[in-house]
Amino acid sequence: MSAPYQVELEVFEGPLDLLLHLIRKHELDIFEIPISFITERYLSYLETMRALNLDVAGEYLLMAATLAHLKSRELLPTPEAEPGDEAADEGGDPRQELIRRLLEYQKYKQAGALLGERPVLGRNVWVRSALPDPAALGEPTLAEVSVFKLIEALQSVLARAQVNLAHDVVVDRVSIADQIHELCDRLELESSFTFESCFAISEAPDELSLRNRVVATFLALLEMTRLRMIRLHQPAGSPSIYITRAAADLDAALRSFHAEEYSG
Repeated sequence: MSAPYQVELEVFEGPLDLLLHLIRKHELDIFEIPISFITERYLSYLETMRALNLDVAGEYLLMAATLAHLKSRELLPTPEAEPGDEAADEGGDPRQELIRRLLEYQKYKQAGALLGERPVLGRNVWVRSALPDPAALGEPTLAEVSVFKLIEALQSVLARAQVNLAHDVVVDRVSIADQIHELCDRLELESSFTFESCFAISEAPDELSLRNRVVATFLALLEMTRLRMIRLHQPAGSPSIYITRAAADLDAALRSFHAEEYSG
């Protein structure tokens, strides 16, 4: 049996980014966060990340403990404050500190996004000739998909197949390398295909094999994205995430993957 395959993702920006993603997805008021609801959704994400052997940093676990603490405080009865009771005044709404951190993080995240949208020419690249015609630059590329959306798409696939990832996969019947080769072969034939179509639910003979195939395929997609072999994107208004070829030479990218695998 091979050792567990651990994946560390630079695209995870931290627990506050995940909380903001959940707030936007469920259209919640950031000033009136339902702690019980958001805690359940947050823990669900962590469980999926752990089941997929994704590296869950300590800051994610710390936020989970903070949410659980806030949830427990909300369940406790609030004593009536008496006039002049300084201890009661200091208590206040236990969500305030979390809301303050979220608002501050959101402010800097939006500022960073606005800076990122500015054209590279004239910002940190200068040319001697005149600026090119914006129309000649072509259409802007589709926005990249966040890992949170990938996890949501995977949860949707698992829900339809009624697969539970809570148990450890003991039998290593499908390797990450096998799935990468399979996806590369498909990229040679198809220019683009959906994220959901990568998971051959009907081909697995039993739930253990299905669980193993789903995990191996998901990790293979993440590894191929890290190696810039593929690009994951979601067109505006489309519920599906699409996978397209990014590397001109997939064979060279595969050699790079195997070199890292053997050196590791």
